[in-house]
Amino acid sequence: MSAPTGISVSPELTSAFSDAVASTDTRFLKIAIQNESLVPNGVHPSSGSLEEDLDKLGDLLEDNVPAYVLVRLDEPTTEWLAVYYVPDSAKVRDKMLYAATRNTLTKSLGSAHFTDNIFATSKEDLNAEAYAKHKRHLAAPKPMSAREKEMEAVKAAEREAGGWSYEGSGARQSHVGQGVFLKWSPEAEEAIKELGTTEDSRLVVFSIDAATETLILTSNATVDVSEVGSSLPTSDPSYAFFAWPQNHTSPPRREIIPIYSCPSSSPVRHRMLYSSANLITVKEVKDYLNNAGTSSSFSPRKVETSDPTELNEQYLVAELGWAGPEAPTSSGRGPTADAEKRPFARPKGPGRKR
Repeated sequence: MSAPTGISVSPELTSAFSDAVASTDTRFLKIAIQNESLVPNGVHPSSGSLEEDLDKLGDLLEDNVPAYVLVRLDEPTTEWLAVYYVPDSAKVRDKMLYAATRNTLTKSLGSAHFTDNIFATSKEDLNAEAYAKHKRHLAAPKPMSAREKEMEAVKAAEREAGGWSYEGSGARQSHVGQGVFLKWSPEAEEAIKELGTTEDSRLVVFSIDAATETLILTSNATVDVSEVGSSLPTSDPSYAFFAWPQNHTSPPRREIIPIYSCPSSSPVRHRMLYSSANLITVKEVKDYLNNAGTSSSFSPRKVETSDPTELNEQYLVAELGWAGPEAPTSSGRGPTADAEKRPFARPKGPGRKR
């Protein structure tokens, strides 16, 4: 394989590297570009550990002459470090030549041998301390943009929320995460009480007052299932609880469905706060309704969406996993009731053969 410069690995280098790989005592294989070819320029055995030998590497290099050095690692000994030494004081032509040929070197000798590489512009960049710093840099987390940091914080808050447990509180306060307390406004508590005692199709929507960290009531109204999506905020997160009467079932039942709406366009700080408090808020509403003795059943499944406009009857049925004869229809009846109104369709017979 040849580089764009036309320089290729010489047979002598191929043989020297094969011997170095087969041996167990070779530490450095120095390589130079001579007569438009990559050739071996010195083989040096191990005299100690990798760190001890790296401190001696500078003695093998010249201040103004570029070079490649292949370094055998200690663990595992089958892996090699490729060092590209191009000093700032070297001739411009030499700097360009060595820079354009470095990929040819490792690819021609077998990229699988080389697990790491170092670019150095001075001897001070090639010692045990510099190599340790290089490894720390590789192990450090990759830098993130401001947007990536915000999204990571949101994900972390959601992961932490998944591990919290509810211990109950007579004062209607809950520990939500580290140092976050959600208080319930009287209007919010009254709306949940009304949700459990009425029998209509009702939607209760809550928001969080970030300044006081209080759950406040946004709306409490009788709505049809087709109006749920349009009743939620489109630019801010919200918690909603939809009481959906199922008159087609036997006996009829009223299902209370928790809904967490978090539009993609909402501020990241709001998304973090709402995602942190989501699970505990649903738990508190469920416990409150159970303690109040409501006849409505609380859905075991939660509905979440990033686009509240998609919340229609079909979406809710799919998210709740309803299927079969109990699944509601747009008419408010079960599928069996609608089927009774359709006339029987006689199946067509087989076509006549010619």
